[in-house]
Amino acid sequence: MNILFAASEVAPFIKTGGLADVAGSLPQALAACGHDVRVILPLYEGIGQEWRSQMTYLFNFHVRLAWRSPYCGIFELKRDNVTYYFVDNEYYFKRSSIYGHYDDGERFAFFSRAIIETPGHLNWHPEVLHCNDWQTALVPIYLLEERHRVPQLYDTKSVYTIHNIEYQGRYGKQTLEDLFGLNAGYFNEHMLRYHGDVNLMKGAIYAADYVTTVSPTYAEELQYPFYAHGLEGVISDNRHKLRGILNGIDAALYDPAHDQGLTQNYSVDDLSGKAACKAALQRAVGLNEDPNVPIIACISRLVKHKGFELVTSSIHDIMATNAQMVVLGTGDWNFEEAFRQAQAQYPGRFSANIMYSASLSTAIYGGADLFLMPSVSEPCGLSQIIAMRYGTLPVVRETGGLRDTVRPCGVDNATGFSFADINAHDMVWVIREAVNLYHNDKYTWNALQRAGMTADFSWRSSAEEYLQVYNWITGLDMHPFGMGLGPFEDAAPVEETPAVESADAVEQPVEAPAAEEVKADEAKEEAPEVKEEAPAKKPARKTAAKKTTTRKTKAKAAAEEKAEEAPAAEVKEEVPAAEAKEETPAVEVKEEAPAAEAVKAEEVQEEAPEVKEEAPAKKPARKTAAKKTTATRRKK
Repeated sequence: MNILFAASEVAPFIKTGGLADVAGSLPQALAACGHDVRVILPLYEGIGQEWRSQMTYLFNFHVRLAWRSPYCGIFELKRDNVTYYFVDNEYYFKRSSIYGHYDDGERFAFFSRAIIETPGHLNWHPEVLHCNDWQTALVPIYLLEERHRVPQLYDTKSVYTIHNIEYQGRYGKQTLEDLFGLNAGYFNEHMLRYHGDVNLMKGAIYAADYVTTVSPTYAEELQYPFYAHGLEGVISDNRHKLRGILNGIDAALYDPAHDQGLTQNYSVDDLSGKAACKAALQRAVGLNEDPNVPIIACISRLVKHKGFELVTSSIHDIMATNAQMVVLGTGDWNFEEAFRQAQAQYPGRFSANIMYSASLSTAIYGGADLFLMPSVSEPCGLSQIIAMRYGTLPVVRETGGLRDTVRPCGVDNATGFSFADINAHDMVWVIREAVNLYHNDKYTWNALQRAGMTADFSWRSSAEEYLQVYNWITGLDMHPFGMGLGPFEDAAPVEETPAVESADAVEQPVEAPAAEEVKADEAKEEAPEVKEEAPAKKPARKTAAKKTTTRKTKAKAAAEEKAEEAPAAEVKEEVPAAEAKEETPAVEVKEEAPAAEAVKAEEVQEEAPEVKEEAPAKKPARKTAAKKTTATRRKK
C-alpha cells in the first residue's frame, strides 16, 4: 500500500511536541510491514545541517494558492525504509520558530497545497493520504477537488487525525477565497462555517474519509462539550467514521538498559542502576541527596489543561508528605512563578526548572520515583508511558490516554496510581497513598515497576489498527492478524476452504435418508408407481444383485452354489467401486446406499412377490438376464 503521511513536524528532524513523535515513529512502523510510506513536512530553518547534508534536490514548481503562485522546492531524504519530502520556501519557513506567526494560516495553506500537488510531479500515487492536526486540515478539503484533476490522486483516500482538538485553525470569513483559495460554497454549505468564522478542523472532519484520535477514551470524550471545545456537534455527526487509536512510543529509543543519557543503565531484571540515577538527579537539580525519600516529577507545558492549577493550589499539602519534587517545563507565568516560590520556600526539597532540556528530562525519567500528570484533558500523553518504561510510577487523572494506559494500584496488572475527579484533594490523597507504598511495601512497589516496564506500548499494535482503517477506506485486502502481509489468498484462511466444503458434504447426506423415508411411506400407498421412481439407479443394482443371488441359492445344488458365489461376490465388490468412480463425494454414496438397502430389505420381506418383479430398474434387469444365460450355458 502507498501511504503519504503529512505533518507539520516530524522527529528527529524538528520537534515541539507529541505530534513529532507520532509522525516520526508511526511511518517507520508502517514501513516495517512492507508498505511504501512517504512523509512530507516543511523545510524549516530549525532543521540542522546534519540532515540537510543528506537531502537530495528533486524538482520545483509553483503552488496554486488563491491568486498567488509561490515557489515550492522538494528535497528528498531516505531513512529507515521511509522516504521524506521536505517542502522548501524560505519566505514561509525560514523563521526562528515553527508556530506562532501572524501568517500561520497562509503558511500552512501553502504547505497543504504543496502536499496535494507534489504527487502530480512524482511517478508514484498515494492510496492513503494521512493528515494531522489543523496545520494540514486543508488537505482533505483540497483533495475533494484535486482527486479528479491530478491522475495520481484519483483513488486516494484521506485520514485525518486529531491530536488536540483545542487548536482548530479558526480564521475570519474573508480568508476563505483570498487566502485559502476555496469557493464560498464551502462556507455557505456548512462545511467550514463555524460561528461566522472559517474553522479548518471542522472542514477536515467532514471532508476526510476517516477520522481518528490518539486514544479510545479521547474519542469518547470528544462527544461532550467539556472536551470538544465547541465541536461536539461536528464529532457527533461524524461518529460513524471516528475511531480512537492509542499512540505508542519508540521502545528502542526509550530503553533504560541502553539509554546513553542515564548515569547508569538498568533493566527490569536489575533495577540497581536506578538508585545511581536518582542520586545523580538530586545533585543535578539541587535536591538533598537522600535515597530513602521518593522524588515526585513533572515534565510538561505549564498550562491550565495540564492540571497545574491542582498542583499549585496544593503544593504545601504535597510537601507535607515525606517526598521531594522536581518540575521541568515552561508555560503560563502564574504557574512558573508559583513553582519558583515553592523552590525558595522548600530549599533542597523542591526544584523548579523553568526551561526545556532533553538531557534533564531523560535524567528525571530515570531518577524519579513518581511521575505526576493531573491533566484536565489529555488526548493521549506520552510522558506517562515513557515514565513507566523507566520504572517511574505515574500518578494521573483518569482522562483520555492517561486512563487507557495507566492501571491503578489495586487492580490486576497495575502500573501506577490514578484519581477520577478534577479535585486537588483527591490528587493529594492518591499521592499520599503512593508515598506510603514506597516507604512501607517495597514488594508491591517493585511489582508495579515491573508491570509498567514490561507493558507493550510499541507502535506495532497501533500500526495494525491504522492499517485496518486504511483497509476499510480503500477496500484493499490485508492480512487480518499481521500488518500488511498481502492479500488474503496468500494468508492462512485459504487453507480452511476445503474444510468448509467437506463439512457441507457431510451435512448433505443427512437430508437424503429423510427424503427416502418419506418415499418409503408413500410407497406403502402407491407401491407400483413410487417403487419405479424412488430407488436411485445404483442402489437398485445392488438390490437386484442380492435378489438374483437369493434365487440362485434356493434353486441350485451345492456344487453350483459354490460356482455361482464367486461371481456374485465379485458383483458386490465391483458395484460400489464403480459407483465411487462415478460419484465424487464418496461420503454421500456410502451413507445413502446402506439406508436405501435397509428400506428395500424390509420391503422385500413384506412384499416379496411384487418387489422382485417391479422394483429393479432396467439396468439391473439386464445384469440378471446375463447371469441366467451364463447359468444355462454351464448346465449345457
